[in-house]
Amino acid sequence: MASLQNSPTLHRTLFHNSFPQKYGTFRSSRRESISFIVKAAQEPSASSTGFLSQDRPGRRQVIAIGATSPLVFLFNQHSNSFAAENKKGFLPVLDKKDGYSFIYPFGWQEVVIQGQDKVFKDVIEPLESVSVNMIPTGKQDIREFGSPQEVGETLIKKVLAPATQKTKIIDAKEQEIDGKAYYRFEFIAQAPNYTRHALSTVSIGNGKFYTLTTGANERRWEKMKDRLQTVIESFKIFNV
Repeated sequence: MASLQNSPTLHRTLFHNSFPQKYGTFRSSRRESISFIVKAAQEPSASSTGFLSQDRPGRRQVIAIGATSPLVFLFNQHSNSFAAENKKGFLPVLDKKDGYSFIYPFGWQEVVIQGQDKVFKDVIEPLESVSVNMIPTGKQDIREFGSPQEVGETLIKKVLAPATQKTKIIDAKEQEIDGKAYYRFEFIAQAPNYTRHALSTVSIGNGKFYTLTTGANERRWEKMKDRLQTVIESFKIFNV
């Protein structure tokens, strides 16, 4: 566990944009196909929360349709790159270069964030996102870092949430998939004006420490938790 706690590279690399930034601009990675700019923002101010917190099917549908049209073209052109198992209401990602796959909710858009390998987020609810990060490691198994509780507490306090936020780990467990151990964590991180409820899964393969994190505003947790759990459960690492 000491090697995980005292790894500045792990802290610095994984922490960068693990949670939504307070300020900044995210650019879509498909610049030619998706023309909008995704603003990275903290939760809306009190004056606008009531307006943004309501589900607005019209606007969400327009965004989803506008962004999905080019995606259909991309899927047709690069079907081998998106061969991960799909599920209704989700879109698949298969990274053959880095050796992982997962699915994410339909309507989320891919954005480019320095320090992250993949990020997809909801353009209306900025706290709803999924990110994948990898760093090199000499370890062969996630269990070499300690128990799920130990690893979860260290990552959440030092990596997955800003030091200024109050965090609480809700659950930590281990699951084995195709002979590979994965640790999964559920936790909350409280900022002055919002609380994010999040899920993370970590594992080791291909000489890399993989982290996938997804989450939502606490006020939308009951609505989103099943979809976010599906994202976490879909994450798999394969040899490359």
